[in-house]
Amino acid sequence: MPFALATITGCSMTDKRSDEISSAGTSTSSDASDVMEKLSSGIYDLIGVKGKASDSHPGVMDCPGKDAKTYFRIFHPWSFYPASAGDLDLAMKRLKVELPRHGWKIVEYGPDTSKNKNINLTADNSGKKAGVSIVQMSKNDPPKLSLTVVSGCYKVPDGEKVERF
Repeated sequence: MPFALATITGCSMTDKRSDEISSAGTSTSSDASDVMEKLSSGIYDLIGVKGKASDSHPGVMDCPGKDAKTYFRIFHPWSFYPASAGDLDLAMKRLKVELPRHGWKIVEYGPDTSKNKNINLTADNSGKKAGVSIVQMSKNDPPKLSLTVVSGCYKVPDGEKVERF
């Protein structure tokens, strides 16, 4: 999991003047979590094939190089299982076309180095200050798309602390 999270901070998620992850603004962990769930829901809608999403919830992680008591990122890992295994390719192809139409910039697309040669799609949305990593796992039983949506760095409001969940 840590490797997948590190790979979805493509070029739009970073400040062009430094290697720091973009600021996503000020928010409580709970409110930022709600934003990531809505973003994941929007990606689910773009898949456009019948299937089922896993029931998972966002979590909180640190922002590299920032005070963990006041800065955080939200990550939301989930999976999509198509109703028909044959629809898995279609789901990934739709995401490759639809994500850019909805503000996402694809920064990586192609097979990984695993023996299964899983197709990986990484995209950033600078407007939403988020990135998504999608892995097409055709050889899994059942076949699935594995998705992780990650926010930029949030700062908690003055006087509050980062909630961990």
